Amino acid sequence: MNELPEAADADARERTTTIRVFLALAPPDDAKDELARALAPAYEEYPRLRWNRIEDWHITLAFLGELPLTTVPLLLPPLADLTTRHRPLRLALRGGGHFGERVLWSGIEGELEGLHRLATDVRDVVKACGVSFPDRPLRPHLTLARSRRGDHSAIVEVAARLAGFSGRVWEAERLHLVGSNFGRGPGPIRYRDVEAWTFGHGT
Repeated sequence: MNELPEAADADARERTTTIRVFLALAPPDDAKDELARALAPAYEEYPRLRWNRIEDWHITLAFLGELPLTTVPLLLPPLADLTTRHRPLRLALRGGGHFGERVLWSGIEGELEGLHRLATDVRDVVKACGVSFPDRPLRPHLTLARSRRGDHSAIVEVAARLAGFSGRVWEAERLHLVGSNFGRGPGPIRYRDVEAWTFGHGT
């Protein structure tokens, strides 16, 4: 009977000594508002989907997972230096799709070669700091919603409706180091910038 409280205490201690982080770009508010307007009918028709909060929309470049809090400061100076060597990227939100029938996303268009180069450089900096993480191929997208168990048809239907969406071109001007374990527990996950850096005028 004593194992459950001990396990809970261990979990609580881990949450206070680690942070789940990723590196990302974020569309500006007006670009997000365009997509939100296109999604408005789906929000009403499919309230059971687990819709991501608009303020949390982001394009993940590298998901680092759970890191000790003491590791995060080691990443800050090299990432700050990296951003001075990259210029802003011109991107746009286009269309929609789904991973399996569980995850709804909007696609990314624009300077994709530069986006992939930035992601590679970001990941190289993290590796040089001695941080290991799941180094999966970059598939640029903006995650919008997830289906609930046993209820996947809505994801496919909303993705089809988004096929013709074409948002305005915008500049990704900042690199964000984001913590995603704020509010961990039974409620929705909340995201918060740990740090963010403005890009310079690199090539």
